[in-house]
Amino acid sequence: MAQRRAGKRPDAVAGIVEEWARERPELDTSPLEVLARLHRSYLQYQARLTSQLDEHGLSVAGFDVLTALRRIGAPYRLTAGQLAASGLISSAGVTLRLDRLEKDGLLVRERDAEDRRVVYSRLTDAGLKKVDEVFAAHLENERRMLGGLTPAERRQLARLLSKLEGSIVASDEAAEDGAEAS
Repeated sequence: MAQRRAGKRPDAVAGIVEEWARERPELDTSPLEVLARLHRSYLQYQARLTSQLDEHGLSVAGFDVLTALRRIGAPYRLTAGQLAASGLISSAGVTLRLDRLEKDGLLVRERDAEDRRVVYSRLTDAGLKKVDEVFAAHLENERRMLGGLTPAERRQLARLLSKLEGSIVASDEAAEDGAEAS
């Protein structure tokens, strides 16, 4: 049913591509067919994610911190630098996120017993309970969003998106190599 509904909606990107083809037929607008759809999908995903996390009193940034601490395993603690390097969290604003989560009682900061300069952020029992509850709901939300794809299509899309990310990174490297050569 989800596939039928999705198939009946007008495709905004197709309309944009048609308009550019009419106005600038000499341009190859095929990148829009992938990247504009990816961007529009991301915006839809982000809106649904934010709405769901709001229901639990969390921001996306706070959720990223809690999940990074949870997936590292007991004792569920990392330094701010380790959190920044964990994958989804940028180093900018880590302290503000930690302040908010500490204020909400979801984590505590602890100094390392052997090196007092090192400060860990550790999930509290309340933080562990919250992240376990919210992450389960998060995965269910994502399953709903992917409901229009078969398991095989999901695996194929995951492989293609991984390849796309590599292509984007490689394009930066190629641009840098080109700039150095000139």
